[in-house]
Amino acid sequence: MVGRALMRRFVVRRLLGLVPLLFGISVVIFSLIHTAPGGPTAVYALSPDFTPQQQAEIERSLGLDRPLPVQYLVWVSGMLAGSWGHSYKDGRDVRDVVLERMPATLTLMGTAYALSLMIAVPIGVFTATRPRSAARYVVNVLTLLGISVPTFWTGLLAIMIFSAKLGWMPSGGMYTIGAPFSLLDRLRHLVMPALVLAAVNLAMWARYVHSSLIEVLQEDYVRTARAKGLAERVVIFRHALRNTLLVVVTLLGLSLPGLFSGALVTEAIFSWAGNGRLIIESLLGRNYPVLIANFMILAVLAVLGNLAADIAYAFVDPRIRVGARS
Repeated sequence: MVGRALMRRFVVRRLLGLVPLLFGISVVIFSLIHTAPGGPTAVYALSPDFTPQQQAEIERSLGLDRPLPVQYLVWVSGMLAGSWGHSYKDGRDVRDVVLERMPATLTLMGTAYALSLMIAVPIGVFTATRPRSAARYVVNVLTLLGISVPTFWTGLLAIMIFSAKLGWMPSGGMYTIGAPFSLLDRLRHLVMPALVLAAVNLAMWARYVHSSLIEVLQEDYVRTARAKGLAERVVIFRHALRNTLLVVVTLLGLSLPGLFSGALVTEAIFSWAGNGRLIIESLLGRNYPVLIANFMILAVLAVLGNLAADIAYAFVDPRIRVGARS
């Protein structure tokens, strides 16, 4: 009962701390976007027939002629009421525009997340338990490349090899245009962008699991388990690997915003119609309401990822929530 009370108190304190944090983030995002050079009327200004009077009329109709603090209060009150504003491009509700693209991004992110976890943990265990094997050095080089090489370069290289040269995978899109619905066709379009998006996290997680497991294998209780005559597989998976859970849990929570921002590049390269591509389109079109909504989603993901990591960490290690009581 005491443990549950401490856990509830820990979670409540973290949730209350999110309110001022998200408020500060929203102020920064709104201010940066609205004070950036150009603006929604920059596209019209390229026309020689565009007059200052027309620019003033457009700004008035969009509410951009008001002082910035007033614009922020109007926006934040609308967000709290469930109204995200209207797109400058076509007048549609921003919430509909963003949520329309969200399933595609969640599919890509979820697949990349699962692939990273399913591949990184076995690789980390493999390299940690074979300290002097040639395979370990090969894997270490590959994971180092996965961390170092930019996502856009990995994506272009994958398209060049697996699509242009070998013809194994489609070069872009979410499905074959004009073809009837096929789950296999959707999977073929999903595999390459998901692997490219997962590459950085996969390599990073594998190295963290590797380093953490090496440290755990040197602990006294592991040597005691081996001295009892337990099989090496039992020692690794039942005793050592379980104690690397804190590292994996932390990485799972903190990687959410990185996946979303990585999806921006990946979706642009593979013509994936998700929120990442929507952000680029909105940047080019100076579509402020859509940009702010997407950036706030990214900020919320970052905050919730940290919160989830903290809660999971406290759940696994009771010392965390006991320390939070003071």
